[in-house]
Amino acid sequence: MNLTIDIGNTRSKLGLFKDHQLVEQSFWTSYSVEDIISHATNHQVKNIILSTVGKPIEPSWEAKLANHFYYLQLDHQTPLPIKNAYGTPTTLGKDRLAAIVGAWQLYPGENCLVIDAGTCITYDLLDAEGTYRGGNISPGLAMRFRAMHEFTARLPLVASGEIDNAIGQSTETAMRNGGQLGTVLELEGFIRLFSSQFGELRVILTGGDAEFFAKVLKSKIFVNPDLVLRGLNKILTYNAEQLV
Repeated sequence: MNLTIDIGNTRSKLGLFKDHQLVEQSFWTSYSVEDIISHATNHQVKNIILSTVGKPIEPSWEAKLANHFYYLQLDHQTPLPIKNAYGTPTTLGKDRLAAIVGAWQLYPGENCLVIDAGTCITYDLLDAEGTYRGGNISPGLAMRFRAMHEFTARLPLVASGEIDNAIGQSTETAMRNGGQLGTVLELEGFIRLFSSQFGELRVILTGGDAEFFAKVLKSKIFVNPDLVLRGLNKILTYNAEQLV
């Protein structure tokens, strides 16, 4: 069994894998290294990979995990089953990198566009030869609504909702159209742009707002909420196999 740990800003997502099959996942908001060791031991885990987008993991945690399991923390030096052609690999978000590897594991030999619709929206391109070509970052949906509210004197804070008319008839609907419909048009625009450059694309949508956008996008897309965990498992398996 493999244990993948994706540590976010507010919570962590854990996935248990048998080979490439995700058999269990859980969300933790607080825990100790002893909790991780107990969880892994109870599930007969042999290998653990950890990825964090926040503060670094304490060395004492890493030492304890490495003492019990084959342990790997994802960073820019971690060997990968794909080629990373990003210009500044040290600044590349670990979740973006893992999601790209997840796309390669699911759709090898295909051009893939991974769209992670979370706090920010990231667009990442993987070509059919397995080379990560780079991508773009823009504000996520909640960030757009909050920015309009916080950087103006009178605009309210609105939330996502149904759009009945592309032309807003009130401040609230105008803001919702600008933030929500504007994001949809951005997504569609990037899909068309990258398709014109790379040809046929497998578009994979993940992240907290993935299901929301999947309902309104006209392009053919595939939703996979576990793409980061799957990518982490692929990276872990790839590195563990090098030891055999």
